[in-house]
Amino acid sequence: MEVKNEKLLRRSQLQELYGQMGISPQVYEFAAGIEEALKERFMAIDDTVEYNQLKVLGAMQKCRVDATCFAATSGYGYNDLGRDKLEEVYAAAFHGEDALVRPQIACGTHALAVALSGNLRPGDELLSPVGKPYDTLEEVIGIRPSRGSLKEYGVSYGQVDLKPDGSFDYEGIAKALGPKTRMVTIQRSKGYQTRPTLSVERIGELIAFIKERKPDVICMVDNCYGEFVERIEPTDVGADLCVGSLIKNPGGGLAPIGGYIVGKRNYVENAAYRLTSPGLGKEVGASLGVLPSFYQGFFLAPSVVGGALKGAIFAANIYERLGFSVIPNGSESRHDIIQAVTFGKPEGVIAFCQGIQAAAPVDSYVTPEPWAMPGYDSDVIMAAGAFVQGSSIELSADGPIKPPYAVYFQGGLTWQHAKYGILMSLQKLVEAGLVKL
Repeated sequence: MEVKNEKLLRRSQLQELYGQMGISPQVYEFAAGIEEALKERFMAIDDTVEYNQLKVLGAMQKCRVDATCFAATSGYGYNDLGRDKLEEVYAAAFHGEDALVRPQIACGTHALAVALSGNLRPGDELLSPVGKPYDTLEEVIGIRPSRGSLKEYGVSYGQVDLKPDGSFDYEGIAKALGPKTRMVTIQRSKGYQTRPTLSVERIGELIAFIKERKPDVICMVDNCYGEFVERIEPTDVGADLCVGSLIKNPGGGLAPIGGYIVGKRNYVENAAYRLTSPGLGKEVGASLGVLPSFYQGFFLAPSVVGGALKGAIFAANIYERLGFSVIPNGSESRHDIIQAVTFGKPEGVIAFCQGIQAAAPVDSYVTPEPWAMPGYDSDVIMAAGAFVQGSSIELSADGPIKPPYAVYFQGGLTWQHAKYGILMSLQKLVEAGLVKL
């Protein structure tokens, strides 16, 4: 009886504090039952976190990381031992031959652009067998005209859409693979689409199909939002290159900038010659004092991703219970940290994002509004009160203000913060009269 009373007291105290933080008793009670039902699933996530933590720790030990790796370099950055060792760690953790991990890579789009332009030549074709790529990549490719696009340099582009049920159009892909197809880009996550995220297993099946028909094609995976969600990465199932951003999953919320490219040595080196210049490649590029946050962020990444994954599952179950379309749904397996919720009206997207912003540790008093962001074809609303500007491993949400009016939620450096953000998003929707509990 005493234990039960103590538990009730702790819950009462917690609910009181949530009330002081703006969460009504109705919202708290509605969510509490859903959270309780997810305990077993959350334990399975903890098992994956433990596996990936050991994988990262093992890579650091194998590569003999020591305190000298944290020293800053400037200028050309010749013989930056910490930078070179960090790239060995990424290659070991991802089971690749080599890696490029640099603060000079500004974002995920930049990392992808470097990998693409470093390995494609005039007359080559780039093929996407999983439909339309993420919006900002359209200008890199030249789907939407932009200065310096691959199209301007004579690289053509082909696309095979997924079938309506989200499966691969293998017949269409086989037909699309032609003599000029040099590279295939596979986007793991959904971007601003309501298609399923691809599991590493499915990516492996697709790569095997492509390689069987054209063994010399380079298969690159846009791994953004997917790192450490599963126990294996695309490089474990045949990807020649795996690309991502350090202000997403692998930076663990500590990396202030940067991106990575990992995979086959020859293709990584080609990308390095594009990032710096022909003749220089990986030899230059000072680390400028960011290496401690790169190393420590990578070490913490499995745990941080686990918390974000719990938040995504919690959000899916909350909004599915309220009758909204959610992708992934509340019970299916997860392959990235993004949760899409379709509201069908712009007011829902806006209220949700304003709730996420109100739950932030930074700029919580700011009210986000849609605006014409560079690289997008419609107004976009973004909520991100983050310690690192634009970091989407931190609690964040965004969405284009266009049909079907879906919002994309991700991140949370801790599960507890992700939970509060979701509760606040629901609170804002209730207050706006868009949801009834």
